[in-house]
Amino acid sequence: MQHFYALIMAGGGGTRLWPLSRRHRPKQVLSLTETRTMIQVTVERLYGLLPADHIFIVAGRDLTNSLREAVPQLSDANFIVEPEPRDSGPAAGLGTFTIAQQDPDAVIAVLSADHHIAHEDRFLESLRCAESYARQGHIVTLGIKPSFAATGFGYIRRDQALGECDGLTVYQSGGFREKPDATTAAEFIESGLYSWNAGMFIWHVDKAKREFERQQPDMARGLHAIVSGSADGHSDLVWAGLKKVSLDFGIMEHAEDVAVIPVDIGWSDVGTWSTLFEVLKKNEAGNAARSKHEGHIQIDTHHTLLVSDRLVVTIGIDDLVIVDTDDVLLVCHRDRAQDVRAIVQQLKDQGQEQYC
Repeated sequence: MQHFYALIMAGGGGTRLWPLSRRHRPKQVLSLTETRTMIQVTVERLYGLLPADHIFIVAGRDLTNSLREAVPQLSDANFIVEPEPRDSGPAAGLGTFTIAQQDPDAVIAVLSADHHIAHEDRFLESLRCAESYARQGHIVTLGIKPSFAATGFGYIRRDQALGECDGLTVYQSGGFREKPDATTAAEFIESGLYSWNAGMFIWHVDKAKREFERQQPDMARGLHAIVSGSADGHSDLVWAGLKKVSLDFGIMEHAEDVAVIPVDIGWSDVGTWSTLFEVLKKNEAGNAARSKHEGHIQIDTHHTLLVSDRLVVTIGIDDLVIVDTDDVLLVCHRDRAQDVRAIVQQLKDQGQEQYC
């Protein structure tokens, strides 16, 4: 495992967790599921598998200082800086080409900075298995066992089995599917052949670079120029010219030799207030809180998420999200929590970016 690395994708503004998550303080550096920040949890769960100097973080310039403060155990050399946001495709490419420059035999686990994983031992076992199949020439993805017919996640289908390791079965991929409607999602679950696509990919750097060169040749040339130093002091300009595209759409959906390992690791994408509510511990009334305050007063209140460091009193409410910050109070139904992103865009359109 001496050539195994992690590349943590830590960009993004976390707008669906507004108003707690802001442009200058995104969810990656917030303590949401426990006292540690999301990036601390993500880095430290890898210590059972990788040394600290094999854990890299890629993020934009505006976030890098906050991330460094959150995980001071990583050196500056382990932060790969995007000059400006270009979506996850260029970000993953920049990290992959950078690590390949240092170790041409590297296998990289591309991970996210904001995933909750309850069963960390199983997660590390699945990464060990994925590393061995990546060395055989596959791009491996961890497919999450679905717990319901979700319409907010993409899916990956499995075909014939390729083999087993550590009690896990590895399958040839039958292709990715975009976020389905409710009927299609139910059909996916009924078939038993689909897993949620959590965006966790494990690849050998040679295989990854070939996929970038085949599918995104202009991007591959630009990344090579930036990482090799041949951009002659114009790296920011070269970066700005790269196609803005997600990793899923730009590479993975048409990648060759993809394998999937279905796993049950207690995974959750902590991307909205609703998903955070599902992760947090509930009281006897089904309420959850993320707070420094010792307790809130709740009368006839059920299945509600409360985020505030002040004393909050609720009477006769159900199924709400209440987020109280220094300058914004959000109250919405839990079923509408994903619409918070639209509020952030509305604030930008109205010139009120001080709240973003």
